[in-house]
Amino acid sequence: METLSPYIIAGILGWLVSQTAKYAIASVRGRGLAPYRQLYLSGRMPSAHSATVVAVLVVIGYIDGVHSGLFGLALVFSSVVIYDAMMVRRASGEQGVALTALLMEQKSKVPLPRVAMGHTPLEVAVGILLGVLVGIGVCFLTVL
Repeated sequence: METLSPYIIAGILGWLVSQTAKYAIASVRGRGLAPYRQLYLSGRMPSAHSATVVAVLVVIGYIDGVHSGLFGLALVFSSVVIYDAMMVRRASGEQGVALTALLMEQKSKVPLPRVAMGHTPLEVAVGILLGVLVGIGVCFLTVL
């Protein structure tokens, strides 16, 4: 049986580590176990989007080299995902909070929307750091 590709392992572990950290942080802040849905919700510390794409980017850089076309593609893709998490999704989340407040203030019968928050720059930076560490770990454990 073939083993999983280091690229896939990096992506899966980047997401798992960041989501587990997110759950742990929510549990500490809440002074008790957080609801299990914290394991898959978007937003909050750290950015799972950033950790996942950067973990894969690091593995690609190590295996294929930073001058490869694949690394270039992964770098652009990572940049778009990180920008989206920090700017676009963050702005739409803030608009969702404002809309929810307005609907509640007006006692509207319109159902309240689910508000998905994006990430602050710090949450993205921590996600990137986690992604780098996971990517390096995957390289050491699977490639060396």
